[in-house]
Amino acid sequence: MKVLVTGASGLLGGTTAAALVARGHEVTTFQRRPSGVEGVRDVQGDMSDPAAVRRACEGVDAVVHLAAKVALTGPEEEYRAVNVEGTRALLAGAREAGATRYVQVSSPSVAHVGSSLVGEGAGTADPEHARGPYARTKAAAELIALAADAPGFAVVAVRPHIVWGPGDTQLVGRVVERARVGRMVVIGDGTALIDTTYMDDAADAIVAALDHATDDDAHGRAFVISSAQPRTVGELLAKMAVAGGAPAPTRRIPTRAASAAGHAVEAVWRGLRAAGHPLGAEEPPLTSFLAEQLGTAHWFDQRETQRVLQWAPKVDLDEGFRRVAAWYAEHDPR
Repeated sequence: MKVLVTGASGLLGGTTAAALVARGHEVTTFQRRPSGVEGVRDVQGDMSDPAAVRRACEGVDAVVHLAAKVALTGPEEEYRAVNVEGTRALLAGAREAGATRYVQVSSPSVAHVGSSLVGEGAGTADPEHARGPYARTKAAAELIALAADAPGFAVVAVRPHIVWGPGDTQLVGRVVERARVGRMVVIGDGTALIDTTYMDDAADAIVAALDHATDDDAHGRAFVISSAQPRTVGELLAKMAVAGGAPAPTRRIPTRAASAAGHAVEAVWRGLRAAGHPLGAEEPPLTSFLAEQLGTAHWFDQRETQRVLQWAPKVDLDEGFRRVAAWYAEHDPR
């Protein structure tokens, strides 16, 4: 198939594009900078530019949509322009091009409204109650995508949960960086169970969703993806830090105090952005959403996902941490 992958300059997008190339597909990637993926045709552009999005869709048979604004803070209209309106433009471009399969890469946060998720399936995306502009706009985008499912245009939404691996700068890189300078803390007692997904397994699941998009029990539905190996948040943070050569975090902040601090930091960052201060363009050290994610349990029942997509994770978490450690041993600039 001729497959368009958006957001291939990111960890998961690049891994997915490479997996599709390895499967023999003809892959075009679309993102704001070169993807760095061998064997693809790179098209550079922005998801908020409908004309560029439509041009990227020309001649494709299928679309895998990973591009998104994923920052912890920022004006909601910026998230909406990329995550919601970008999805609308991509759906329109895909249908105009005659594509028959479309995979919307979403997030479990679209159905997380604050309480713990223990052995849950993929609940309905809730744009009204999801926490934060990223989750709200991703929820709206998922609903728009699934509503486009129709005969001849099969849509599947997948929600990879906390993707990580070698070269990851969004999660592992931040944990390691903060742990090295003693700024990484554990929210609460660190015993909340959390699912994560090793990047190769997440990419394989996305490819499986594309393969099975036209199956009767797959299209029009959302599926959470994880490695199905819940660990405590304290253990996960410790192993990520140690894999990067940093000490495991030992400082703890009570959950309520972390949430209050997150709200305060968000207010300060809004002021910094409004004043044009350079720090306002950087990621804040803590937000209320981050405090909530690190302080509550969220792990998912994978039986339906694995049955329908005919997929199962292959990389044990401990093996994943060994691979991260090997990557740092080779690439760490210190």
